[in-house]
Amino acid sequence: MKTLTIGAFALATLAASAASAQQAPANPGPVIPGVCSFSGEGIMSGSLAGRAVQARMVQLYQEVQGELQPYMTSLESEAQQLQQSAATLSEADRNTRIQALQTRDRELQQLQQTRANELRYTQAVQAEAINAAAQPIVIAVYQERGCGVLLNDGAVGYINPAMDITATVVQRLDAQLPTLSFNRMPVPAQAQAQN
Repeated sequence: MKTLTIGAFALATLAASAASAQQAPANPGPVIPGVCSFSGEGIMSGSLAGRAVQARMVQLYQEVQGELQPYMTSLESEAQQLQQSAATLSEADRNTRIQALQTRDRELQQLQQTRANELRYTQAVQAEAINAAAQPIVIAVYQERGCGVLLNDGAVGYINPAMDITATVVQRLDAQLPTLSFNRMPVPAQAQAQN
């Protein structure tokens, strides 16, 4: 039987944060006027709202695991009982019990998939809320600094930290959107049809 593998989002977020914290060169080079950079991952992982989303998603994942664990335990128990009593059952009874167990297993897998989709959708909605709040701040800082070019740090190997506007964006985002409160969200039917 399959186990729920939704925890990947938390690991991916942590891995992305660790990867972006690579060692910069000792001499970052000159500041190039009009060129700025920012880190979308830095905004998500560094902002209060981003950290609140990450913490809440871990809680929601644990809630889902708590919901599904009794089903998985029950199925495993039934499968063991069936295996132990298989020799004493008639072929018709054995087949009936196997089919019932397979049906319950498919239902569990469908519920696992539904919950995984809900968690992914919930995280995407919250990330979009943070992005929507951060975008005008990024534009304002871009204009204040007189940037002519704004690079995403994911597209650049190294850049002088003095050209990075991420910390300023995070600071302003924290003042504007200190947290997000939410629960697991059902995936709209239209979004399910697209997957």
